[in-house]
Amino acid sequence: MTPSTADHAQMSVEEFEQIAHAAPETVTLEFINGKLEVKPVPDGDHGEIIMWLLRQCMQQRPELALYPEQGLKVETYRNGRARPDGALVPMGHFAGQGEWGDPKGVLMTVEVTSHDHDTDRRDHKEKRDGYAAAGVPVYLLVDRDAGQLVVYTDPQNGRYQLRTSRPYGATVKIPAPVGIALETEPLKDFSR
Repeated sequence: MTPSTADHAQMSVEEFEQIAHAAPETVTLEFINGKLEVKPVPDGDHGEIIMWLLRQCMQQRPELALYPEQGLKVETYRNGRARPDGALVPMGHFAGQGEWGDPKGVLMTVEVTSHDHDTDRRDHKEKRDGYAAAGVPVYLLVDRDAGQLVVYTDPQNGRYQLRTSRPYGATVKIPAPVGIALETEPLKDFSR
């Protein structure tokens, strides 16, 4: 993470959690890289992609669950708060954890890019690095602008060491500990 995270954070994690807890249900807030972020409202295609992925995970790994928008403590020393579009974990993993769950035990986080000017910085860099720093084994990025899936694996020292990308229409193999294969042809219908 950048040095500014600890040195120049806009607020403490505790202050952020108070603000996020008080925010109306129509606003989704995150605390990434020491900054308050407003997560864009997903469009219909975004929701369809998450539901497609949820079905794929359930069919291939029924002992796992893909939780949409589950809050996670991320970044070095868990100083960030993110709401990935999906967090894949064993069933019951988040029971009793409250609004911001521990990333230990999360097998994969998922982000689907939004059509806004901040998606490159947020999904391609900041959230990716936050998930790596938290030790999440796999980060799946569905990049609607590029029409591809990007799989990041092998987090070490706060960075994913391996990156694989495949275009929509290809079979995308998500390695262990996830161990599923995604037939991505349907995604062509959800990207405009």
